[in-house]
Amino acid sequence: MRPTAIDWTPPDRAEGEPRPPAEWRRILALFRPYRGRLTTVGLLVAASAVVSVVSPFLLKAVLDTAIPQGRTGLLSLLALGMILTAVVNSIFNVLQTLISTTVGQRVMHDLRTAVYGHLQRQSLAFFTRTRTGEVQSRIANDIGGMQSTVTSTATSLVSNLTAVVASVVAMVALDWRLTVVSLLLLPLFVWISRRVGQERKKITTERQKQLAAMSSAVQESLSVSGILLGRTMGRSGSLAGEFTGQSDRLADLEVRASMAGRWRMNTIQIVMAAMPALIYWAAGLTSAAGAPIVSVGTLVAFVTLQQGLFRPTVSLLSTGVDVQTSLALFQRIFEYLDLPVEIDEPADPVTLTGIRGEVGFESVDFRYDPGQERPTLAGVGLKVPAGSSLAVVGETGSGKTTLSYLVPRLYDVTGGRVTLDGVDVRELSFDTLARAVGVVSQETYLFHASVAENLRFAKPGADDAELVEAARAAQIHDTIAALPDGYDTLVGERGYRFSGGEKQRLALARTILRNPPVLILDEATSALDNRTERAVQQAVDTLAVGRTTITIAHRLSTVRAADQIAVLDRGEVVELGTHEELVALDGRYAALLRREVPEAAGQPEPAALGRV
Repeated sequence: MRPTAIDWTPPDRAEGEPRPPAEWRRILALFRPYRGRLTTVGLLVAASAVVSVVSPFLLKAVLDTAIPQGRTGLLSLLALGMILTAVVNSIFNVLQTLISTTVGQRVMHDLRTAVYGHLQRQSLAFFTRTRTGEVQSRIANDIGGMQSTVTSTATSLVSNLTAVVASVVAMVALDWRLTVVSLLLLPLFVWISRRVGQERKKITTERQKQLAAMSSAVQESLSVSGILLGRTMGRSGSLAGEFTGQSDRLADLEVRASMAGRWRMNTIQIVMAAMPALIYWAAGLTSAAGAPIVSVGTLVAFVTLQQGLFRPTVSLLSTGVDVQTSLALFQRIFEYLDLPVEIDEPADPVTLTGIRGEVGFESVDFRYDPGQERPTLAGVGLKVPAGSSLAVVGETGSGKTTLSYLVPRLYDVTGGRVTLDGVDVRELSFDTLARAVGVVSQETYLFHASVAENLRFAKPGADDAELVEAARAAQIHDTIAALPDGYDTLVGERGYRFSGGEKQRLALARTILRNPPVLILDEATSALDNRTERAVQQAVDTLAVGRTTITIAHRLSTVRAADQIAVLDRGEVVELGTHEELVALDGRYAALLRREVPEAAGQPEPAALGRV
């Protein structure tokens, strides 16, 4: 029984899980390693804000003193000061942008590597129930969607907040009455921006889910396997239609995300833009009445400061909206980072040296799902002495492949234990297991890289001579050598440049190169013709000398020479012995063996099966 791949969607937030304050602490913790650089940014921002508010005061002096009194020398100095403040402010802005962007990109890098590293630690069960496109979307779309917020938000918040404080202080110094009038509507604007942020956060969550669904559709339908299946089943048109529907839904969500609260935010900008006109209007009325409340210079300087206040205030409100929107992305990333690691290395792992390769299954039970009515494996007890071979046979779904998953800890047993050299594999370090156990699966996977790179994945430091030796042992060297680029030939997406048999021989060569003391062959020759199978079997037999070999097979011709043959039926070992012993028993194994005898030859007696 194999696990069924289903779409996986993180559950809704449960009671007791981190709430927004805790999430904010996690987000701020991402920036903690870079607090030194952020302090520098803060100092630059403060200096920039101070320099920015100097210019209006210089302008006031120009209008109230230098021009009316005809002091050209003072006028020149004031004009030069205004130019210098602009230059210095620009230099500060460039430096703070450089530092803040660098910090933001490092945080993005930390997030990507943290998610990727955590997913690498997940068990095989996680990937059998999760669509690959969903995983890719979390790393690419969700983290990518946070880029502008992560790279600029911290600087924007500090910069605009400092500018607001500095502007308010300067405005109060000029005229406190005009300052109070200017700030009356600010609480309303903050409330509006929070509502807009909450609305965009909900839409962003929907949009990211739709992006994940579309990424999954692209990954599945535009792979080599997807194209072959779609065309041979005549479903290319319907697949294109489904993608069109998903893209249309995404487009609608993008429009909703862009327009959410747009009128409300623009209303804020209109009101803020109208404030200088209202102040000029009020000042004009008081002046016409013969009681001007401020001088012309003070009025112009105040309006200049007010405009300088409105720009960072609007930016702060917009940043608040962006932060609330990005919180949805952070939540999706934290959901992956919070996934429990089902199979983890023990706190004090055992490291074996001089591995003999003795494998034991002691009363092993296994269920893919705790609620599974019948276990996939039940009470399996087997011992494979170091250097010996065990073949596992049985009907489809009897648990053969599952048994092979337990040795390298792709899954953990739910009862009993699996041992390597007498040590429970759950107590071993991952490095020990990786060095000890080599697996050649029936589902061969090759990277979209050269033949040499695929082989060196097993042994990065292997030289060309070792590659050739491994390829010869797997009966694939001549095929590779005949290619135009030889070992530098790209294998294509999932190795589709090669036939099924050639891919399995490449996988075998890769494992031969690793030279593990325990070798697991899961239908490793299932895609080979009889002639090639015999040649590869000779290579396997040579490789098996001196090492422990566990072979999972449907084709019984590949297992007759095994030291032990275990017959599984519905997860239980029902027969165990050599080929000759099981044939003489005339039980399940003999029945399986009869099916391989051509019908034209009739059904021979059990004793004759041993000579077939």
